[in-house]
Amino acid sequence: MQFGRTYEEFTVGDVYKHWPGKTVTEYDDHLFCLLTMNHHPLHMDTNYAEKTTDFGKNVVVGNYIYSLLLGMSVPDVSGKAIANLEIESLKHVAPTFHGDTIYGETTVLDKTPSKSKNDRGIVYVETKGYKQDGTLVCVFRRKVMVPTETYIKERGGEQPGRPDLQEKQK
Repeated sequence: MQFGRTYEEFTVGDVYKHWPGKTVTEYDDHLFCLLTMNHHPLHMDTNYAEKTTDFGKNVVVGNYIYSLLLGMSVPDVSGKAIANLEIESLKHVAPTFHGDTIYGETTVLDKTPSKSKNDRGIVYVETKGYKQDGTLVCVFRRKVMVPTETYIKERGGEQPGRPDLQEKQK
């Protein structure tokens, strides 16, 4: 299984469809809200959401959807990244509700070699998230510093920190 890409493996215009999708549960939403101390009743209080909002039900917190899509993109985009440099834009386009399934895809918009080090480059991508019915829910653009093939070779290959595990003899 591929886990990220080197600079040379990115081509402007390529689209990576991230798999699998993720069905968002009430538990996911509440846990994320609790972990991030977001106690807005739109996300946490069903009675409030039903009686006082235009949606008539809880809305999944948008930053969870962003984080989910970012995570989905790791095997295709940033699994080998040296650094995430910038989130240029983040747009929450439509609401997501408990029970919706999120799918993501990332398009390579541009790539440029590093100006300071020749063993890395900057890849500019846009990730979009969709609900199961095709509704666009989230879009973000980011710049990721990724290694070249030379960088990987000079540091011991694909998994330089992985120990060589062997069964111990008794």
